[in-house]
Amino acid sequence: MDLPSIVVRIEASGVGEWMRTSLKATPVVESIHVMALAVVFGTILIVDLRLLGFADLQKPYSKVSGELLRFTWIAFVVSAITGALMFAANASTYYVNTAFRLKMLALLLAGVNMAVFQLVTSRTLPAWDVGRTPPPAARLAGALSLLIWTTVIVLGRVIGFTKGYRFEIPEDVEFEFDFEIGLLLFGAGGG
Repeated sequence: MDLPSIVVRIEASGVGEWMRTSLKATPVVESIHVMALAVVFGTILIVDLRLLGFADLQKPYSKVSGELLRFTWIAFVVSAITGALMFAANASTYYVNTAFRLKMLALLLAGVNMAVFQLVTSRTLPAWDVGRTPPPAARLAGALSLLIWTTVIVLGRVIGFTKGYRFEIPEDVEFEFDFEIGLLLFGAGGG
């Protein structure tokens, strides 16, 4: 089975159908996705600022990362699950979207950067963990991490404007607008 046919099957799945036709699923799932990503970026920002030497150098890097990265991973898992749900709604549209593909590439690069740091750079941690500016390789890992995660966020916003949602409105949903209440709410009603 080739990749495009897998994408079509994902979109045709029950989850994809639910995401497309539920009036509440998409806004709730997307909100959770954004909040989880905020936690991912916020915790990574603090850890990376410590790597760059901008945070309190007297607090060990190992303690900063140990306290925060568990929240990063939990939030990342939540973000990945909600991202998969959003993908299922319009998989064939996302699959051909350049911003989506670039975001997936950026996520892969974030993983590679983290792996290189954990497997290579962090070996020197005892020498700079407390009171010393991290070495250039650690600072580079922190700077790359911030750049990559900022790119992930920007590309996520670009996707929001380029994805071409295809939602079906369920037949039993009625949209009504009370013109008088609308005028009152939007300040156009009498003086």
